[in-house]
Amino acid sequence: MTDDAPLTLRVPEPAVRPGGTPDFSSVRIPKAGSVARPAVDADPESIRDLAYSIIRVLNRDGEAVGPWAGLLSDSELLDGLRHMMTLRAFDARMLMAQRQGKTSFYMQHMGEEAVSCAFRKALAPGDMNFPTYRQAGLLIADGYPLVDMMNQIYSNERDPLKGRQMPVLYSSRKNGFFSVSGNLATQYIQAVGWAMASAIKNDTRIAVGWIGDGSTAESDFHAALVFASTYKAPVVLNIVNNQWAISTFQGIARGGSGTFAARGLGFGIPALRVDGNDYLAVYAVARWAIERARRNLGPTLIEHVTYRVGAHSTSDDPSAYRPKTESDAWPLGDPVIRLKNHLIVRDAWSEERHKQTEAEILDTVIAAQKEAEQHGTLHAGGQPSVRDMFEGVYAQMPPHLRRQRHEVGV
Repeated sequence: MTDDAPLTLRVPEPAVRPGGTPDFSSVRIPKAGSVARPAVDADPESIRDLAYSIIRVLNRDGEAVGPWAGLLSDSELLDGLRHMMTLRAFDARMLMAQRQGKTSFYMQHMGEEAVSCAFRKALAPGDMNFPTYRQAGLLIADGYPLVDMMNQIYSNERDPLKGRQMPVLYSSRKNGFFSVSGNLATQYIQAVGWAMASAIKNDTRIAVGWIGDGSTAESDFHAALVFASTYKAPVVLNIVNNQWAISTFQGIARGGSGTFAARGLGFGIPALRVDGNDYLAVYAVARWAIERARRNLGPTLIEHVTYRVGAHSTSDDPSAYRPKTESDAWPLGDPVIRLKNHLIVRDAWSEERHKQTEAEILDTVIAAQKEAEQHGTLHAGGQPSVRDMFEGVYAQMPPHLRRQRHEVGV
């Protein structure tokens, strides 16, 4: 026997629980425009500090400042604003549809719209995203039909995936949107593998992986970083740090690491943190990392610092684990409002035009919803054929499946 004290474990706790006063004092936010923009071929060791800071372009007055600014025209920014507004309106209608029993499940993007909408505009046709369930902006910013997205959510007779996926787990090869997997963190190893295959084939297309802060605790995350760094795969690996997994704060998954981006440093991967609610900053960082991948300079790890305003999903009640007013205290603001204010400062937009566009977008989304619902919803109208279960799985259907299909009469 010894006199040593009993061993203990540390369980990280969020700064505030429900009923408390929101506190984001631990989020150190540098002045907009203050973070340097390194050369695309910079050595990872020389830019280690970017894994601990936050790259920002828009200041509190709505001005674009610093070395990461000036990459988008007013016309391109207006397109980006419309994409984010469309995603927000789409979310509102689909959340309502879920509450009405028209679909079983839905996940909002509220507060995170800039991450996927801006990133998509930096990619080229043929590049492949391996997304999770909160990157629908990749599709909307690429012109994917809203009706097709809704058909998938309703699992109706026009569902492009024929009822084989949960609602919001979209897939579109044409739009560089790999089938979403509900098993999180698989996106990383798939993206790295796809990127390696592209390089082996001497192709020019790169891959992009997406993951949430909670899923960085999965072993697939670390396995992907090993392969990406070892083979210098042409891939961009995104961590969307929205502060909360389904019910645990980001400190659980982050562990003893100062930031999520810092985990890339141990693998020799350049790592950056960006203001995920700043459309201009997300685009600039995405373009930097994508160019690096395309020039055979290897992978980049990006942590998008943002905040999940709504519930994790329609199956979640965030009031059980965080203050109800916490989203109001988030210091990086609302991505839609920030881009709107920037365009107003530039005399390229106005409050009146913004309200008019909101109404126009809502009309477009409602029209798409009406069209989709004509083809059925979860409990009413047309549904995918039972025959679809047996098709498109094997090049040559095995005998046991032929027998099962015959038994069900299709």
